[in-house]
Amino acid sequence: MKNFAITGIAGYIAPRHLQAIKETGNVLVAAMDTHDSVGTLDKFFPNASFFTEYERFDRHLEKLKRSNTEDKIDYLSICSPNHLHDAHIRLALRVDADAICEKPLVLNPWNLDALNILEKEFGKRVYTVLQLRLHDSLINLKEKLIKQSKKKKHNVELTYITSRGIWYDYSWKGNIEKSGGIATNIGIHFFDMLIWLFGSVNNFEVQLSENRRMGGFIELENANVKWFLSINYEDLPETVKTEKKSTYRSIKVDSKEIEFTEGFTNLHIKTYDKIIHQQGFGIEDARNSIELVHKIRNAKVSLKLDKEIIHYDTKKYLGVM
Repeated sequence: MKNFAITGIAGYIAPRHLQAIKETGNVLVAAMDTHDSVGTLDKFFPNASFFTEYERFDRHLEKLKRSNTEDKIDYLSICSPNHLHDAHIRLALRVDADAICEKPLVLNPWNLDALNILEKEFGKRVYTVLQLRLHDSLINLKEKLIKQSKKKKHNVELTYITSRGIWYDYSWKGNIEKSGGIATNIGIHFFDMLIWLFGSVNNFEVQLSENRRMGGFIELENANVKWFLSINYEDLPETVKTEKKSTYRSIKVDSKEIEFTEGFTNLHIKTYDKIIHQQGFGIEDARNSIELVHKIRNAKVSLKLDKEIIHYDTKKYLGVM
């Protein structure tokens, strides 16, 4: 049985980590968040120590490390806002624990190089959550692609629309300096998945760039990808609205829909199981997608407007139908 601590316990994604810790037979000994709406702990680990001040949390973990008690943590799970990930990973390594960090691992690619050095210095590991690589439908797709001729260039269309209210714009998620913007905050899992499936990035362009929606094109080694991301309710297909759903995700490969709407329930549990058995995804696994979203975040909007490489939803907003 391994001991865990967690940052960002009051956040949206934390319950999935709590469930994964519990389902893999481990225990949470300490949690931290500047917000105190953390009643979810009662469902999983009611006896975990809780802190609203980072400094006291830091001191507590340091004390557990130095006292060499059975409560010394083995892993620090990081569910805090994106801009804090790098600092919280460093805390994990400093208190002699492996880090398990939600996406994105860091906001800036150069931070990965520093973390590589710190891994070696402290003799600990930095793991990241790339759960789509563990989805059965996508694993099957990758196996099919491997069997095909690598000379074939696939045509891929990615659409991800997940409705968020006005609150989003006023939270840290709406602050590009803290979240990295929607390409980073909601898109990075999908960009990682595409690179994992179709190879490295040859070229890219951003065709639409707004705070709540983006669209563009990526040329990968084995695919040309049109992509569209949005957090606007009005961008959802009418069929999705009729079903009272708030999220639509679609990936088409050569015009064929890849069904992966279901099967998300246990992906964090699978992620934790692999990490505990030292088979998790690390810094270098995350590098390509972090480099890509960093470039997208800082790119100028293309003025070429080649209709052949523009996503249908992007065309609507650019008026190039």
